[in-house]
Amino acid sequence: MDLGLRNKVAMVAGASKGLGFAVAKALAAEGAQISIASRQTASIQAAKTAIKQSANVEVFACAADVKSPEAIERWKNDTVREFGGIDLLFANSGGPPAGGFLSFDDKAWKEAIDLLLLSAVRLSRVVIPVMKQRGGGSILFSTSSSVKEPQENLVLSNVVRASVPALAKTLSREFAADGIRVNNLMPGRIDTDRVRELDEINAAKKKISLEEQRKLVKAAIPAGRYGTADEYSRAAVFLLSPAASYITGATLQVDGGYLRSVF
Repeated sequence: MDLGLRNKVAMVAGASKGLGFAVAKALAAEGAQISIASRQTASIQAAKTAIKQSANVEVFACAADVKSPEAIERWKNDTVREFGGIDLLFANSGGPPAGGFLSFDDKAWKEAIDLLLLSAVRLSRVVIPVMKQRGGGSILFSTSSSVKEPQENLVLSNVVRASVPALAKTLSREFAADGIRVNNLMPGRIDTDRVRELDEINAAKKKISLEEQRKLVKAAIPAGRYGTADEYSRAAVFLLSPAASYITGATLQVDGGYLRSVF
């Protein structure tokens, strides 16, 4: 299937590693022009080099913290100057600290809101006018399985991420007439640095080995294993692409059957 992504301009946040890097690389493989960002200059430049080695496309790299509205505005302006416009946005960030409710003060909650919710708000706010000028576009929010099923010891993520699908649904209805689609993608237990870190934290909390913790998690996944970043990125590329032209306001889970909810 031709996904129709050749020469589309894609902004991918949090792209130096993990899910963001996998999505940027998969979009490049489909012929999209890629603008990537993360906080550290060295890391995002290394990701640019790796993506260019894997696909013959243009890649622009920017050091930008998605918690900063000024950095987001600069990244958008640089992308438009480099490529002439923006067609696709993969809004993605790292996760907040693990912990229970009494672990966090107001400062921690505000930082989680900046990281998970306001980054999605600010990224959308800068790209939507550009997409409208182009006659449409596609926005995809990377969320978490905690949106549907709160996860142990992740109160910040559980609460704040749950607002992102509400944002996506609202935007999908408001901008559908402009040809702009907005969807969510929920990873389950995808084998990334972030998930390995959470496994180590939960293993320490339970006073068991990391191997025992991962065995417990796998036992709760019908597929019997963790997913890969490539499996996640293929779903992301489809939802971002014109091949998903009649899908908007939707949430897709990539979790090997882990979540028990019907919807």
